[in-house]
Amino acid sequence: MTVIAFSAARRAPVALGVCLVSFAAFWAAQRAAQVSMIDLMVYRAEGATVRAGGDLYALRATAAHLPTTYPPFAALLFTPLTLLEVAPLRALATAGNLALVVVFVRLSLALVGHAREAAVWWVAAAAVWCEPVWTTLRYGQINLALAVLVLWDLSRRPAGRPDRWSGVGVGLAAAVKLTPALFAVFLLATGVAARLGGRDPGPWLRHARGAVATFAGATLLAAAVLPYDSLRFWTGMVFRTSRVGHAEDTANQALRGVLARLLHTADPGAFWAGCAAVTAALGLAVAVAAELRGRREWAVCGCAVTALLVSPVSWTHHWVWCVPLGVLLWTRGHRRAALGALAVFGSYAPWWVPHGAGRPELHQGGVQLALSALYAGAGALFLARAWTSLPGPGRGEVRLKP
Repeated sequence: MTVIAFSAARRAPVALGVCLVSFAAFWAAQRAAQVSMIDLMVYRAEGATVRAGGDLYALRATAAHLPTTYPPFAALLFTPLTLLEVAPLRALATAGNLALVVVFVRLSLALVGHAREAAVWWVAAAAVWCEPVWTTLRYGQINLALAVLVLWDLSRRPAGRPDRWSGVGVGLAAAVKLTPALFAVFLLATGVAARLGGRDPGPWLRHARGAVATFAGATLLAAAVLPYDSLRFWTGMVFRTSRVGHAEDTANQALRGVLARLLHTADPGAFWAGCAAVTAALGLAVAVAAELRGRREWAVCGCAVTALLVSPVSWTHHWVWCVPLGVLLWTRGHRRAALGALAVFGSYAPWWVPHGAGRPELHQGGVQLALSALYAGAGALFLARAWTSLPGPGRGEVRLKP
């Protein structure tokens, strides 16, 4: 017994050491690759524009002339980035994102009820090499921060027991970038479904109200500080999805990107809108059904995947949700599916196909189309697995009444 206890006591330090070695190797690999952290430079330019009183949505930053695409509230948060020179800012952003990887993994494990300290370090050591995480750090992106906000909000308390902080994480994430707003829709839809089934909708509706109130407060704050930019964004820029990038880019792993490449068109138009609406309805149905059956872990991951699929653009680095998805599949006994997800998101496959200048994505076929749709395909398969994994008398029946 003493030997077993000693062995167990050494697991966490060993796992921590492996994680630190993995992070150090990752940092060295990023430096060797001379990553530009181009999105971080855009964020810094946005902060500088706010401080200078410039036109936020006329901005074109870096040599790639990238525009501002987030709501004005995000630009307010970016203003402190102007206080540092570029080199220390890049180092700080990398260190901060590595810390967020650990927090994200810890929250993912908490979501599935797995609290072993060693597991956090083992999973974080591997997760940092998955393509969405690697690319997030390569670009200096904020995906991990937003995912942590959402996951903290939805995992910090048992389902059905909201408090005054419930909804704050989702609301702040949505105020920075609109895609997480689907989590508020999910909470609202769950409350409505609970009421229709004769259950108390209060916990979910209160949680949704908290998210909406936080989003509204942050947005109004931005409007008070940046009235012109806020007016421009909410009356025009928010509808111009072309500003974000070409729909057919291989990095776009949303349903719209898959259809653009499949149909060889830069704008899949109404067909995409119809497919996205159906996907949103089905994905939310899976999430709501899971939530009402006490499977919040499936509900949260299902809603995240749905948001990624129906968003006009979901770059590969937006798919950092592959981390809790893989943790969920593994801990719930779906080992082959978990290993399949690891193979997909660790393969960097979307970058194997022709992309870049000349827009070769419009001329893909066969294997190239399959490779450039791997993330979206994995997301769709996850939703199907989530649906068939729900308890109850019928796979397609949502039991609302206790």
